[in-house]
Amino acid sequence: MATLFSKIVLGEIPCYKVAETENCFAFLDISPLAKGHTLVIPKKEIDNIFDLDDDLLSELSIFAKRVAKAIQKAFPCPKIGVAVIGLEVPHAHMHLVPINNVGDLDFKLPKLDLSKLEFEEIATKIKANL
Repeated sequence: MATLFSKIVLGEIPCYKVAETENCFAFLDISPLAKGHTLVIPKKEIDNIFDLDDDLLSELSIFAKRVAKAIQKAFPCPKIGVAVIGLEVPHAHMHLVPINNVGDLDFKLPKLDLSKLEFEEIATKIKANL
C-alpha cells in the first residue's frame, strides 16, 4: 500500500513542492515548526532512512543540502536544523527547519497555522533560491 508521501510524489495528494530530481522530492511540511520547514524524501518507498542503499542515501543528502541552502537564503537564520524521525509516515524523510537556537527543533512546539497563500509564497521563495 502506497504511503502518504508516495501519493504526494505521484500527484494523488496535493503538496507545496519545493524541488524534485529523478530520485528525490522536497515539499513543505503542512504542520511546520517555522516558515520554510521542508520535508525531503526519496521517491522510492523505503521506511527507514538507513535502509536506503548508499547511492540513494548520498543522493538524498546532497539534494537535502541544496534545498537547505535555498531555505536559509529565503529565510535567513543561523542554521537549518535536520531531523530524521520517521515515526508518523513509514517513508524515509528528513525535516529541514530554519532555526535560531536548539529549542526551535522541538516537535512538541506549537505548529504554525498558515494559509494556502502563505504556503505558496514560502514555496516560491525557496524555489527562487535554488
